[in-house]
Amino acid sequence: METETNCIPYTDDSSILCMNGQSRSVKQEPDSDGCDIPQYVVEFVDKELGHDIKSLKKLTKLIADLAEDKKRLEEQVIAVSSEVPKKIKNALKNAEDSKASLSLLLEKETDLSEAVSRHLVMAQPWMDELNVWIDQIEETERHLSYLKWISQTEELSDNIQQHLMTSNVSEAANSLMSMAELDIKLQESSCTHLQDFMRATVKFWHKIIIDKLTSDFEDVLNQFHWPVVGPPHSQVSVLSSPLNTAELYNSLELLFSQLLKLQTSYELTTEQKKLPEKYPVPFSPPLILPIQVMLIPLQKRFRYHFSGNRQTNVLNKPEWFLSQILIWIGNNTRFLDERIQPILDKALSTVDARLEFSRGLVMLVLEKLAVDIPCLLYDDSLFCHLVDEVLLFEKELHSVHGYPSNYPCSLHMLCEETCFQRWITVEKKFALEKMDSMLSSEAAWISQYKDISDVDEMKAPDCAETFMTLLLVITDRYKSIPSASRKLQFLDLQKELIDDFRIRLTQVMKEETRTPLSSRYCAILNAVNYIAAVLADWADNVFFLQLQQAALEACADRDSVNDLRLGHLASMESSVFDDMINLLERLRQDMLTRQVDHVFRELQDKIKPYKKERWLSLPSQFEQAVMTLSTTACPFLLTLRDRLLLLEQQLCHSLFTSFWQMLTEKIDLLIYQDIILANHFNEGGATQLQFDMTRNLFPLFSPYCKKPENYFKHIKEACILLTLNVGCALLLKDFLQSSAEHGLEDGDIQQPSITAALNEVGIYKLAPQDVEILLNLRTNWPNTGK
Repeated sequence: METETNCIPYTDDSSILCMNGQSRSVKQEPDSDGCDIPQYVVEFVDKELGHDIKSLKKLTKLIADLAEDKKRLEEQVIAVSSEVPKKIKNALKNAEDSKASLSLLLEKETDLSEAVSRHLVMAQPWMDELNVWIDQIEETERHLSYLKWISQTEELSDNIQQHLMTSNVSEAANSLMSMAELDIKLQESSCTHLQDFMRATVKFWHKIIIDKLTSDFEDVLNQFHWPVVGPPHSQVSVLSSPLNTAELYNSLELLFSQLLKLQTSYELTTEQKKLPEKYPVPFSPPLILPIQVMLIPLQKRFRYHFSGNRQTNVLNKPEWFLSQILIWIGNNTRFLDERIQPILDKALSTVDARLEFSRGLVMLVLEKLAVDIPCLLYDDSLFCHLVDEVLLFEKELHSVHGYPSNYPCSLHMLCEETCFQRWITVEKKFALEKMDSMLSSEAAWISQYKDISDVDEMKAPDCAETFMTLLLVITDRYKSIPSASRKLQFLDLQKELIDDFRIRLTQVMKEETRTPLSSRYCAILNAVNYIAAVLADWADNVFFLQLQQAALEACADRDSVNDLRLGHLASMESSVFDDMINLLERLRQDMLTRQVDHVFRELQDKIKPYKKERWLSLPSQFEQAVMTLSTTACPFLLTLRDRLLLLEQQLCHSLFTSFWQMLTEKIDLLIYQDIILANHFNEGGATQLQFDMTRNLFPLFSPYCKKPENYFKHIKEACILLTLNVGCALLLKDFLQSSAEHGLEDGDIQQPSITAALNEVGIYKLAPQDVEILLNLRTNWPNTGK
């Protein structure tokens, strides 16, 4: 093959591509004429032609393609070169046109601005004069409006006067109501003198009309023998009185409705009595006027008997005024429901007559408590008595008379900061005294129901039941408190008391640690278990779930709890007593473990003779007439039986179940490790071991479960292997050995078959290595000559 060098022109430059037909690399370097070949040209030629000289046949086609591409590109360049100047020319022309239009607009704007300026200069005197006229017109309109308001007020005032002169009180009340509406509209005005005039006029006529209506209304009420202050049976005579005619009832309805119309003017002209701001009493609207009039005689009686130096006004008898309020509510309920409520319904009022009446009387209680509480705040006995009576009052008020929880009540007075802290302190003081008393009692560690098996399931000692009753009483006392934050403070007090009681139980328990099987130690353990169980039940109570939600909201507001704790609270995975329950459960587990360890140490001592049994030389079953228990096992089994019977009597069922299950686990390992793995067994020894276990040890636990052998899996399966007939044992042993040898080669492929073979003979707990060890403890293998 010849070697030739071709010079190929590329595009329109003077670059020359020199290629040697032989296989060699092409580098970018100057040729003999001083021309540089671009690297991209070299790469293109290498890609298209390569190093094979036969590829030069493609040159003709390649040159033609490149020439065609060059021609197409030149045409595109020429076309673009011709179009672009035209577009630029058009754009320039448009810009010039826009500039000319803008200049024209600017000229017009300048002319218009100058014309406007000249017009404003010319019109300024007119504007000044016009502004003066406008100000005068506005001032005149304000004067006219002012006079109009005065005129309307005087007109309504004249109407009221005329209606009163003609004894048309109903129309006078309507006019006063219209005047009160005008007063409300004027509240946003800056005309203070007009406001004062309007308010004074409303107040003047309101007093006149209210005095007139009140007098007439009281007369009608007197004919109904209102209020009922005597025994409940007197209501019958009131409602069935001959005076209780239709005409009298019409008068009652008319006057009640007229008083109802004066409610707006009353709220405008009368300043409401308020309790001191330190008492967190919720806002409530004023009582409706008719009910206020109906309450006047009762208010007089209340203040007469329960204020000043009256004998009925004594600090140590709060039940007197509280019970009096409840009596009045109960005695007058029928009249309110049958006579007053229909009038309100007819007037399309949403007011409940009985609740409105009750609210008015409760306000008397709040006023009385505001006076009494500071006087007895630091006398524990009087203060406690007051709290007890208030709680009883609130319970009857809400449960019997249906008083709403969102209305002002006497518990709001007890929630005042100083008073509430005193309440908490006194509650804690008396609770601690009660705890001291219950723990020092002779019957503190004796169950009240020890002779009644159906009732005494938990076997809780008297001190534990008394303590939980104390907590329940505290819960009942603060359950109706209207403030969630105050409830949470009481909850914290309960937690503190629970922790204090747990510490006291721990101290008493430590005195009994040397005798963990004593009745007192068991009673303490029962107490701990009982308290934990009751708290767990309380955690699902709706009231404590609501407190948990309140605690969640309080934590979220304060941002004082980590995200994990907040998440647990929000998902209700925890409860308000979780911390206390966990501490009690830990104490219970420690005490149970101490009992199990104590019994186990006794059993370890008693089983020593049984460990020394000569298992290798015991006679076989066929050499004995009857199988009997090994004499060396008797002390161990007797001790175990006695301890089980003792603790069954002293511990509650759940604790005793935990105890014997923990004990069986230790006994199972003790016998398996110290007796079975530590000895060799002939046929008689294996049979005797199985008899001792299955016929004597296991049955001790049969009263407590159906299959006690399941709690001794090591012993049970060891006995199966030791007493397995020789043929099966030999096959199993050979299989395990061969499987172990193959397992070293094949990994764990043999594991399922090994498990199946062990399960077939009843082995589920022991590992294959343990099975081999147990089989090697047998001595009754046949002589195979190996």
